[in-house]
Amino acid sequence: MFRKIALAAIPLALFLSAGLQAAPDNFSEAKRLLRTHVYNDQNNSDLGTLYCGCKWTWVGKSGGQIEQGSCNVNPAVMPERAARLEWEHQVPAAAFGQQRQCWRNGGRSNCEKTDPVFNRMEADMFNLAPSVGSVNAIRSNISYGMVTGPSLDLGSCPSKAGSLIKAFEPRDEVKGMVARTTFYMADRYSLSLSRQQQQLYMAWDKSYPVTPWETERDKRISRSMGHHNPFVTGQKQWGLGYRPSGEGLGPAGASEPVAAQRTQVNRDRETVPQVIAMAGVIYGNRNSRVYHLPQGCPSYSQISAKNRVEFESEAEAKGAGFRKAGNCE
Repeated sequence: MFRKIALAAIPLALFLSAGLQAAPDNFSEAKRLLRTHVYNDQNNSDLGTLYCGCKWTWVGKSGGQIEQGSCNVNPAVMPERAARLEWEHQVPAAAFGQQRQCWRNGGRSNCEKTDPVFNRMEADMFNLAPSVGSVNAIRSNISYGMVTGPSLDLGSCPSKAGSLIKAFEPRDEVKGMVARTTFYMADRYSLSLSRQQQQLYMAWDKSYPVTPWETERDKRISRSMGHHNPFVTGQKQWGLGYRPSGEGLGPAGASEPVAAQRTQVNRDRETVPQVIAMAGVIYGNRNSRVYHLPQGCPSYSQISAKNRVEFESEAEAKGAGFRKAGNCE
């Protein structure tokens, strides 16, 4: 029987490990994780969807139905998609895909089949946010910018889509977030940004500081991705002449600090296995949607790393739609 260890003596890495999960390696998995772990309680929040602030009802594993009365997006524009929740790449897939050889050899479908880095970029949860389907389609791969001339009729949606000069201006409430997301993607995957783009995003970053929800969103996503957006946490600051780190281009798509952190976690587990139970690491199985406790559940150590999801408490596991394994004591 292990004696109890004082809370202060538990290595910090073990607390971090309680939230670390395998980052999604495809778009579908990313959307599901966003649904269950990030936006699960945000469908009726005041912030709403990315561009229009709409509320929605969850449908299926990662989809949703827009509540039209909550935002009054023009229903005449693509009526089927106007009623549908979709997941928007703030940095469009075309924007980062066109900087990959696979895109030049066959477009997005070829990249999804042949390029693991593209798949990681497409599935990067920091770059994804819920959007009204029709507005997602209208934005398409148009760059963010200030719209001063004629714009398309989006109803009462406060974002603007230029009809003559192609630019898409997100509403003020999310300008800071899309700027910091763009910096993150450019830094992590060595994407090129024009001087004009950098200056615009730097202005938005300064004018619209990090919000409480953006901080919480970053925290929730980091549990799946294994790292934070450093432009949200303040670890990094973009400036003209910034040199991207390219941390996401390696074989594992993880930065060295995160990899080192996980190595330390594994060492700590070997040294003081009793701490894991005290730290509350609960394993869930992605496929069966069943969770296992570190004590009293015989199958706890039998879940493959690929299918494993980690939770800090049973309440968190149940909130994500998991149920307790039937063979637990």
